[in-house]
Amino acid sequence: MPTEGKKVRIKVRTIHTTYIGDILLPAMRNRVSDYFNDEKYMFLNLTDVRIENTTDPVEFVCLNKHLIESIILA
Repeated sequence: MPTEGKKVRIKVRTIHTTYIGDILLPAMRNRVSDYFNDEKYMFLNLTDVRIENTTDPVEFVCLNKHLIESIILA
C-alpha cells in the first residue's frame, strides 16, 4: 500500500463482525469507493482497528473484499 495519500476512518461490516479503522487512500484516489472497486486490490487494509465486541485495539487488519457487506465513514 502506498505511503502517500489520505487517511480515512471507516466502519466495515463483514459476514463475521464489524471493524472500525483507518484506510490510506492512494494519492490518485479521492473516495473509499474508488479504492474498494479497484480490481487490482483484493484486500482492504485497515490500521488502528477496533473490532466489535472486543476491548483490545488491533494495529492492523487485512480484510478480503469478497467478505465485506458494507462500508461507511466513521
